[in-house]
Amino acid sequence: MTKAERRRQVIEACMALLRHTAATARQEMDSAQQQSNDYGANVDRYDSFRTKMMRQRDMYAKQLSNANAGLRVMEEMLRTPPPVRAEHGAIVITDRQGFFMSAGIGRFLVPFGGAATAETFFAISAQTPVYMALKGKRMGDTFTINGVTQTIREIF
Repeated sequence: MTKAERRRQVIEACMALLRHTAATARQEMDSAQQQSNDYGANVDRYDSFRTKMMRQRDMYAKQLSNANAGLRVMEEMLRTPPPVRAEHGAIVITDRQGFFMSAGIGRFLVPFGGAATAETFFAISAQTPVYMALKGKRMGDTFTINGVTQTIREIF
């Protein structure tokens, strides 16, 4: 499998996770709105149940917005060439683990060639210490985070 194919699969796996997050947020947002509507007319100005439902709706709306923004960024990454250095959009494989320098999504699995050969990656945002330690590095470079030294084997 070429690096371009592997890159595409990592980005698509991340996009699938974001789509799932967006769908869940949409469903929960709609549910909170429906519960508020079903509750009936306002009892008084300080109706705590309705306020709680509206806060939940707003929280899920923000999660939906963040997931959609992440999807737009991932779609753009699919159209751009892979970087040669560890920077935004790079997939960095070290001697210990794989990182996707994109958004703070966390751990996700990429099924290269099927579920039996799934690899774990960590989508990290620019605000994380790992991202800062990786930024600007090239293949063969080393970095230390939390007392653990890692060597970069691949960047694509």
